[in-house]
Amino acid sequence: MAPLSKAGTALAALREDLAGDVFAPEDPGYDQARTIFNAMIDRKPAVIAQCRSETDVVTAVRFARDLDLAVAVRGGGHSVAGMSLNDGGLVIDMRRMHEVTVHPGARAVRVSGGAVMSHLDRACQPHDLATTGGRVSTTGVAGFVLGGGSGWLDRKLGLAVDNLLGVDLVTADGRTLTATAEDHPELFWALHGGGGNFGVATSLTLRLHELPAFSFCLLLYLPESGPEVLRAYRDLIEAGPVGASGGVIYLTAPPEPFVPPHLVGTLLAGALVTYAGGEEELRGLVGPLLALPHVAEVIAALPYADFQCMLDDPPGLRNYWSAEYLTGMPDELVEVFCARAATMPVPTGTQHAVFPLGGAIADGPAGFPVPYRDAAWAVHPFGMWEDPADDERGRQWVKDVRADVRPWSTGAVYLNFTGDEGPERVAAGLGEENLHRLGAVKRQYDPDNVFRFNHNIKPT
Repeated sequence: MAPLSKAGTALAALREDLAGDVFAPEDPGYDQARTIFNAMIDRKPAVIAQCRSETDVVTAVRFARDLDLAVAVRGGGHSVAGMSLNDGGLVIDMRRMHEVTVHPGARAVRVSGGAVMSHLDRACQPHDLATTGGRVSTTGVAGFVLGGGSGWLDRKLGLAVDNLLGVDLVTADGRTLTATAEDHPELFWALHGGGGNFGVATSLTLRLHELPAFSFCLLLYLPESGPEVLRAYRDLIEAGPVGASGGVIYLTAPPEPFVPPHLVGTLLAGALVTYAGGEEELRGLVGPLLALPHVAEVIAALPYADFQCMLDDPPGLRNYWSAEYLTGMPDELVEVFCARAATMPVPTGTQHAVFPLGGAIADGPAGFPVPYRDAAWAVHPFGMWEDPADDERGRQWVKDVRADVRPWSTGAVYLNFTGDEGPERVAAGLGEENLHRLGAVKRQYDPDNVFRFNHNIKPT
């Protein structure tokens, strides 16, 4: 850290030069500016730079380098590990950079680095176009895509990173560049799963696909029906079209109009089928699930962008998540998965989810650092609660889920679903065989590991 006199002068210059706002700990609005999605994370950066443009990002990076400050980058702020916040460093906050420009004729969209999924989906919806997005509308597009990108459309359209056409980046030395398959191709490869290790992504260009219709079916069952529901869902997905996705989810019954009042706040098993197509086709597809006794039912066609907002997780709760990617879904695993629901924290926002892969995910490019591509299913224990007193049991439940299903694990994992679980899990998320190559790219573009608030790749 630079001497206080130099730091004070540099901060004054940053306030003057930045088109956006600058917050230090003594400033009004500082605490609001440092609040992120996961309430379990409480860190206090020295400076928060709310950038409005790529020029602002360059200014902020150079400020941090001049003062030898650690840098965290905030897009959506949805990282469960709180990677968009640090203690005593600089946060580059890009939330004001959320422009989205759709090019319908080229089937492409340019997305600014601070945009969240709702910005992307709402801009594409009028054109009946879409690309693979997250499972909620509040996730930041940049972190989601650069980390791989798994969502409701991935079995149909591929992982989000499979649709990446270009990235505008501010590097650790304050330079700007554009990485594509033709320009900086090795960096472009690394950005297909390597996350924010190589610079600040100020914009991304993504391939779009036609999506003229979208529909979904949500059925809720008493928890003892869970194994039968999961087996029926598994068989439906494995025999059905790649446009079908969703998952089986144990959850606390929400106070929604379609939920019987006497069941609100209790544990239920849910089957969610999302479909890149119309409601009539979907009804034919979900017949086996409809035939099972259930306590709530919603089937509807609606715009994809509207569906993306329906399952948003409220901010301000305490979050702890993880995942295991699986070779298959045999009956023994069905029983093991469903039995663990009995110990999940209820009533809380916690979800015990399993969802399918395959389709365009498995058929996508084999060379990118996304080693979970060949998994058939994924289990995603999604711990979310309000009371700090639940921290210990919530974390333990997530760990127990992972331990239960590990005999069926491929060993790979999608890092966007995990917190800070150590370097071995980072290797599992990128692929051991990719780490040396990724480390060489890191050495070229960030030799001092300035961008280390992420699932970190060390320069080699």
